[in-house]
Amino acid sequence: MQPITFLPVTALFVAVFALLQVPMTVAVGLRRAKSGVQFLDGGDETLMRRMRAHGNFTETSPMSLLAMGTAELAGAPGMLLWSVGGALLVGRILHYGTLVTSGFGIGRAIGMILTLASLVIFPVYVLAQFFRQ
Repeated sequence: MQPITFLPVTALFVAVFALLQVPMTVAVGLRRAKSGVQFLDGGDETLMRRMRAHGNFTETSPMSLLAMGTAELAGAPGMLLWSVGGALLVGRILHYGTLVTSGFGIGRAIGMILTLASLVIFPVYVLAQFFRQ
């Protein structure tokens, strides 16, 4: 088996994020089965929280990972990729956990700040490399 040599840091994060998505998806499905609500949220607050937490993860993670991959292609140093990627991972877990358990809280805010940081830092790096040429 050959090691991954193309975007190795991003590939690892994509794998981790894909695996994280599985229990989030299952949690929504299990709640749907328990509540009997097959479409929308039926007014079930637990289902609504799980749906929004899963939805927010699904809405923000792909673009963050694309930005990370683009930065890696543009030659971003490993320290930048690992630190911002790690912050993104922590941010997504914090946001999901807070939204599912309480709906509101500092974890949700910190989670979004860390997520948005990746959506700013990686593209800024790419643009800086682009205009440096």
